[in-house]
Amino acid sequence: MDSETRSVHTGTRDVVVDLTREAQEWCAGRGDGLLHVFVPHATAGIAILETGAGSDDDLLNALADLLPTDERWKHRHGTPGHGRSHVMPALIPPYASVPVLDGRLALGTWQSICLVDLNVDNPDREVRFSFLASA
Repeated sequence: MDSETRSVHTGTRDVVVDLTREAQEWCAGRGDGLLHVFVPHATAGIAILETGAGSDDDLLNALADLLPTDERWKHRHGTPGHGRSHVMPALIPPYASVPVLDGRLALGTWQSICLVDLNVDNPDREVRFSFLASA
């Protein structure tokens, strides 16, 4: 298995970062296999969704409705509502796997691989791409 970690700056607001181009470039020339994308953080996730047509904003709005920034959270260090960031990976897991065929991601037409980050206290994330070649 080949694996590499990339740094992603997410800033100080809720964000969906499209990783598809970077993932595709990393898989190019690798043949058939499986790309596994993992974020080793307790407050971020990986989602596969359409971007650029409003779905990324819709996701952030839905998460804001489900996980509001208020004082209900028992996990209270950091900015107000920080505890919601620790609950989010139960809804959007910290990983996704995508088939790779002849060095190309086998995503659907409108699918993108995205990092979802609600943790405004940590503006820098690590994302691990791992490629498992077919036998």
